[in-house]
Amino acid sequence: QVQLVESGGGLVQPGGSLRLSCAASGIRGTLSIYHMAWFRQAPGKQREWVARIGPGGATDYADSVQGRFSISRNNRANMAYLQMNNLKPEDTAVYLCHAATTYANFWGQGTQVTVSS
Repeated sequence: QVQLVESGGGLVQPGGSLRLSCAASGIRGTLSIYHMAWFRQAPGKQREWVARIGPGGATDYADSVQGRFSISRNNRANMAYLQMNNLKPEDTAVYLCHAATTYANFWGQGTQVTVSS
């Protein structure tokens, strides 16, 4: 089993930055994590994929955040991050960490990001 806990959300003005962290725990389970990703869900909207990072560090981003967000990971520390720059009001959502293993998918409970002036 893998537990994921997000942190770093909060209230930020448009144009500002936040860095989200995702801590993965579970001694055995974390050994099997291959892909990690960030999703977000705003009220009244479907859950949206934001970014993913593979085991070798290859990254991919949704068009809506390309050039503004950056996903990274520290495999030794079992951590993933999402650096969010030039935030826009439409980025407001609950951001959820996701981990894919060979046997299951795991989700964190999310952290709220609110972009407002």
